[in-house]
Amino acid sequence: MADRRDPFPTEEGRLALLLMAPAGFVVLGLAIYPIVDVLWLSLHRKMLIFGISGFVGLENYARLLGDGRFWNSFFNTFYFTAVSVSIELLLGLLIALALHRAFPGRGMMRAVVLIPWAVPTVVSAKMWQWIYNPDFGVLNYLLRECGVISANVNWLGHKYIAIHAVILADVWKTTPFMALLLLAGLQVIPQDLYKAAMVDGAGAWRRFRHITLPLLRPAILIALLFRTLDAFRMFDTVYVLTGGGPGDRTETLSVYAYKLMFQTLQFGYGSAVSVITFVCVLLISVLYIRLLGGHMRLGT
Repeated sequence: MADRRDPFPTEEGRLALLLMAPAGFVVLGLAIYPIVDVLWLSLHRKMLIFGISGFVGLENYARLLGDGRFWNSFFNTFYFTAVSVSIELLLGLLIALALHRAFPGRGMMRAVVLIPWAVPTVVSAKMWQWIYNPDFGVLNYLLRECGVISANVNWLGHKYIAIHAVILADVWKTTPFMALLLLAGLQVIPQDLYKAAMVDGAGAWRRFRHITLPLLRPAILIALLFRTLDAFRMFDTVYVLTGGGPGDRTETLSVYAYKLMFQTLQFGYGSAVSVITFVCVLLISVLYIRLLGGHMRLGT
């Protein structure tokens, strides 16, 4: 009898492990080494502009506690993530429900809906930058023609409007991705459940509440996991649209870390910000995975 403690008791199993080992080492090198290197760098005070380099332990992390700009970027990141992901979930669910219904041209409509998601993020951000242009942007033109505003608005230069303008651009770009994941979840729900509910006299709202929503919950959690992680480390859209401005009103953790490391050359302190961002993303992942795992256990 083979030893149960040996995960590869057969010669074929050991051969498979041996053949996978080179690829495994490559993956570990690409995934683990950068994390360890950034963590080690965050324990140093390294400022190339002044030629300063030395081990300081947790001093960079202690410095973060009193850094108002760090907490501002943390709040901006949290606000951006919460608002954008919430809107994308609601819109994505509505779009998925609409595309799940049978109607002429449904295949074409599904392809059209995915166009914003297929556009490269930098291209999308530059497009929205022109839309928001205070002098020549189409948004100001349309609002003036409709009588909503009487003078041009500097959408990306206003301290309260800028963050919401960035959120709108992100919602337009990534809502189709949310809709695609939710649509995949809708398509695996057995249609017999709906037919039985209709025979029992259940209306559309009751069918959605008691059949669609509970059975769609795993797909919702997976969609939220992907989008929350992506939104929390948002960099490209913010950097192209506002660069973190006006002032630091739209500066996220990723943008702040970039500025520290590549504009002021504070690699040690910037690495500490990057590590905190990584820890936040890791905690979010664990939370969602526990929620998803708990739901799957209850479902079984």
